[in-house]
Amino acid sequence: MKLENMGKVLDEIREGGRFRKVQDLRMVTASKGVRRDGSECIVFNSNDYLGMTHEQEVQEAARDAVRWGTGSGGARLTSGAVFELSDLEKELASFKHAEDAVIFNTGYMTNLGVLYALGGKDDIIFSDALNHASIVDGCRISRARTVIYPHSDMAALEELLKNTPVSGQRFIVTDGVFSMDGDIAPVPDLIRLKEKYNACLIVDDAHGVGVIGETGRGSAEHFHVSGIDIQVGTLSKALGAEGGYAAASREICDYLRNVSRPFIFSTSISAVTGMTALAALRLLEREPERFVGRLMENTRYMKEKLAEAGIPVEPSDTPIIPIILSEEEKTLAYASRCIEEGILLSAIRPPTVPAGTSRIRLTVTAAHTKEELDRAVAVMKAHFPLP
Repeated sequence: MKLENMGKVLDEIREGGRFRKVQDLRMVTASKGVRRDGSECIVFNSNDYLGMTHEQEVQEAARDAVRWGTGSGGARLTSGAVFELSDLEKELASFKHAEDAVIFNTGYMTNLGVLYALGGKDDIIFSDALNHASIVDGCRISRARTVIYPHSDMAALEELLKNTPVSGQRFIVTDGVFSMDGDIAPVPDLIRLKEKYNACLIVDDAHGVGVIGETGRGSAEHFHVSGIDIQVGTLSKALGAEGGYAAASREICDYLRNVSRPFIFSTSISAVTGMTALAALRLLEREPERFVGRLMENTRYMKEKLAEAGIPVEPSDTPIIPIILSEEEKTLAYASRCIEEGILLSAIRPPTVPAGTSRIRLTVTAAHTKEELDRAVAVMKAHFPLP
């Protein structure tokens, strides 16, 4: 784009009501934030599902790690990295019942790194229509052809697998939990299809780890299955840190370390970040009922209270609760009125979601108290529905 055209594009975005800007927020607890003007709010748009960012044990691990430096100094293959990053990879692999794991700088970069490294010019990637932008962009930068299948439509996917000629490798890639609707991919059917058509199955469990499965291990545990070839995950949601990872066979992980450019050429995450995630992972493994159990209980409670208040929510088995308001202006106005009374919600609109499906995306966490959930419902009910 020519630089002189940027102003026109921005004007069009503003006129369409889609201009976005960063809102400063400082989290004082895992569920409460303070804005620049000093106003406090209860936060319902965070992906800190288990409240790990403010767990004492996790914060102590971060403080202790500072002695190894505030930054990492370089990429791992050229500069090395603290011991704890390799420890974290081993424990992530064990947690996901995989042979090995590779850490990337963000969950976004993990999907780019995996799909870029694996997708060759003779290959085809079959991608769910509602996959996260990081998967979409990973497909775009790979050399593979991308075929989009209708959201969670296994009959349509099988027809595409059967009738799309390929001389190389077939890949099937999907979110485990879809971030805008909170629904869960039909993983058992995906495993059946990947085995039938000799495909490699990649599941992004960014919103699954710590959220679904009896002990928070994600999609495979939720369905009690094995057979996912590559499990992508993030350290920046339930594990309260920053970064991403891919858990897979030792051979795939070694291949990623040697071929994936986002891994090879990125400065490593710091000791502070790595040890924070490691502490959170160990805490989750040690006390799953305290965290996953509390999250499930809060999710059930919130959905019941919203139903009692006459606020319709889309059905899901996760703490991602979408409330479809359809119109962009109405969605923005509703979110604005709630924040005026101290309830911070996300107004999601195009292009993040299709036109006509603008929504409030409310996220429950294990850190919310019953009083905070009740307060949110009271405020939401008072402004619902908007005229």
